Formats: sequence, C-alpha cells, structure tokens
Amino acid sequence: MNDADVSKQIQQMVQFIRQEAEEKANEILVSAEEEFNIEKLQLVEAEKKKIRQEYERKEKQVQVRKKIEYSMQLNASRIKVLQAQDDVVNSMKDVAGKDLLNVSQHHHRYKHLLKDLIVQSLLRLKEPAVLLRCRKDDHHLVESVLHSAKEEYAEKANVYPPEIIVDHDVYLPPAPSHHNSHGPFCSGGVVLASRDGKIVFENSLDARLDVVFRKKLPEIRKLLVGQIV
Repeated sequence: MNDADVSKQIQQMVQFIRQEAEEKANEILVSAEEEFNIEKLQLVEAEKKKIRQEYERKEKQVQVRKKIEYSMQLNASRIKVLQAQDDVVNSMKDVAGKDLLNVSQHHHRYKHLLKDLIVQSLLRLKEPAVLLRCRKDDHHLVESVLHSAKEEYAEKANVYPPEIIVDHDVYLPPAPSHHNSHGPFCSGGVVLASRDGKIVFENSLDARLDVVFRKKLPEIRKLLVGQIV
C-alpha cells in the first residue's frame, strides 16, 4: 500500500469519525431541544396552574366578601324592620297608656272597676289580712267599695271576709302631669300585699297594660310583619 492509499484511508476514517460526531452532536442537540421543550411545557403548565389557583382563590375571596356584605345588609334590614316594629308597638302602648288616664275620670265606672280589681287581687293572694295601696286621689273611692269587695271575695272564695288595711302613709304615684312628666306615675288601680310584705300583687292599670302587651306582643308583631317592609 503506497502513501496515496494510506492517505485516502486516513481521510475516509476522518470523514467517518466526523460524520459520526456530527450525527451524535445532532442527536444530542435534538434530545436537548426535546428536553428543553418538555421542561418549558412543564414550566408553562405549572405557571398556568398557579395562575388558575390564584384566580380561584381570589374568586373565592370575592364570593366570601359578597356573602358577608349580603349578610350584613340583610341583618341591617332586619334590625331596621324590628326597630320599626318596636316603634309602632311603643307608639301603640303610649296611646293605650294615655287612654288609661281617662278611665279614672268616669267616677261611677272607675269605682266599680276598683272594686273588681280589689276582689281579683284578694283571690290571687288568698290572705286573711292584706295591705292595700292606691293613689291619694282614689282614697275615698277605695274606702267606699272596701266592704262590698270583701263580701264578694268571701262569697267567691267561701271564706270569712278578710281584713284590708289601707296604707295612709305611702300612696301610689299620681297620674302624669305637665309638671311631673318624667317622674313615676300611676294611671289608677290598686296594689295589694300580704301583711309581711312577702307577697305583692300589682293590679294597677299600668301593670295590667304591661301584662296585656306582653301577652299580645307576639300577635301584634305577627300582624305588623308584611306591613313594615
């Protein structure tokens, strides 16, 4: 083999090695590009996932805020409705309280009412001796019906007529007036107590009004629902 053949073989070997190197380099380049594209896609998907999660988190926050705001507005509306109902109820009670002041103006009817209130109180206490308090202005009317009240109670309860001691030292407050509009007042009626003071039965007109309103309050509120919106 002469020098020309040797040189040719060497060149062929070099060409083969170069081709192999180029093919290997291309393979590495393609593989690297594929890995890069895969990694890039994974990064993009990861970022997309983060963005979706962040959007969902913010959307949930918005929904929660909306629910809270709606709940607060609903509660505020309910409070306004309840306040409006309370205002109407208090107004009704004030009107009824003013009407009570007229009851004692009709002496004949009021005298009969005082007797009934005393009998009712005696039936509730069922004591042989009681202390009675009334307004100073009602003192004479009360004294005038004591005997008939005791007799009526004794007949209904089938007992002896009780002893009724009218308190001449402490009276119930007078009716409200322009001079005493903020102080304690009483529209009429009586308060009876056992001799030892342990049992007290308030049967004033104002106390009876309070009892009636407490009993009727659910019914009144039910009637007001739908009228105040």
